[in-house]
Amino acid sequence: MAERTGMERDVERILLTEEQIRARIKELGAEITRDFAGKNPIFVGVLKGCFMFMADLLRSVDIYCTMDFMAVSSYGSGTSTTGAVKINKDLSSDIAGRHLIIVEDILDSGVTLSYLTKYLEVRRPASITLVTLLDKPSRRRADVHADYAGFEVEDAFVVGYGLDYAEEYRNLPYIGVLKPEVYEHQGE
Repeated sequence: MAERTGMERDVERILLTEEQIRARIKELGAEITRDFAGKNPIFVGVLKGCFMFMADLLRSVDIYCTMDFMAVSSYGSGTSTTGAVKINKDLSSDIAGRHLIIVEDILDSGVTLSYLTKYLEVRRPASITLVTLLDKPSRRRADVHADYAGFEVEDAFVVGYGLDYAEEYRNLPYIGVLKPEVYEHQGE
C-alpha cells in the first residue's frame, strides 16, 4: 500500500469507499425514481456538504425534476452543532404544491433538518421528503428521520465526499474517520 500523503494522513480509517458510495447511491436513485415517477419533484440541496452526493444522486434518478439549493449553518468550524440555525441562502423557486426532496450529506443531531423542515412547511409544498447519505441516529437531538438513508454510521467524526472539518477534507473521494488529534485541540 502506498504511503498516505496530505489530507489522507489525517484520516484514521476509511469508513466507506468510493465504490460502496457509488453503489448505494444507484440504489437510492432507483428507489426515488420508482417512488416519485410522474411527480416532478424539486430536489433541494443543503449546501455545502450535499454537493457531491446530490450531483451523483441526480445522475442516478430517471424522472423529470428540478433542483435548487439552500445554505444553512449550525456548525461553524467546530465538531458539534451549536443549536442555532441560520439560513444563509434561501430557495429561488416557488415550492407551493411541489414535492420537495431535501438532500443532506449527514443527518446527525437533526437540529438543522428539523428547523429547515418547519421553515419550508409554511410555504405549502405537496410533500417534504428527506434523503441523506449518512444517518447517525446515536447523536439525534430532534425528532427527525430520513425517508431515504444511504448508510447508518457510528458516532465518529467523518469527512470526505463533501463532508468537512473547518471547510477542509470535502474533496476526499471516500468517507473517512478523522483522527481525533486533528480536531481535539482546535482553538487552544
